[in-house]
Amino acid sequence: MTLAQRERQALVEAMAAAGPDAPTLCGEWTARDLAAHLVVRERRPDAAPGILLKPFAPYLDSVQRKVTQRPFTDLLDEVRSGPPFYLRPVDALMNTTEMFVHHEDVRRAAPGWEPRTLSAADEDRLWKILTGLARMAYRKSPITVALATPDGRRTVARQAGDRTVVLAGPPSELLLHAFGRNTVRLEATGAPEDVELVHALDRSV
Repeated sequence: MTLAQRERQALVEAMAAAGPDAPTLCGEWTARDLAAHLVVRERRPDAAPGILLKPFAPYLDSVQRKVTQRPFTDLLDEVRSGPPFYLRPVDALMNTTEMFVHHEDVRRAAPGWEPRTLSAADEDRLWKILTGLARMAYRKSPITVALATPDGRRTVARQAGDRTVVLAGPPSELLLHAFGRNTVRLEATGAPEDVELVHALDRSV
């Protein structure tokens, strides 16, 4: 199984265990809302453009509200079954980060969470993804942002001025931060006010 497939199954298990009303790190979304989002994203091509394009957002919201009303177990079954046949060739491209990040959104919304230990191969895969999107994630930073791993890998996500913040940790934690999550285990080096600024950035991609 690919990382995307494994994270999909683990995400469904986490949502089922947490229950439909469990909180997530996706704003006010519950596990039910998150499951509905995933179903709409993959199975409602008429509404999915609203995820990225604001003019289509009202229609997306209307569709998602209706999907959210379906039985939670049905939503989980649809997510578990994977993407429709026409999206399966691009499953890894579309869904590795989607499933990984949302799996952690469910896990880390619960008290007492701890980071998972991922295989070296999975961390390598996430590092490759991270280096491809880091500049987009930190594009609004007024200071330089560098990302570093314990094994010596490093990339400059944003080059801006003389002040620098270095975020250090495994690729999985760095990727979550790049996707706007602050519930992460990272070491940040830099002036305290600069570190606070980087954590507060709009890092939407």
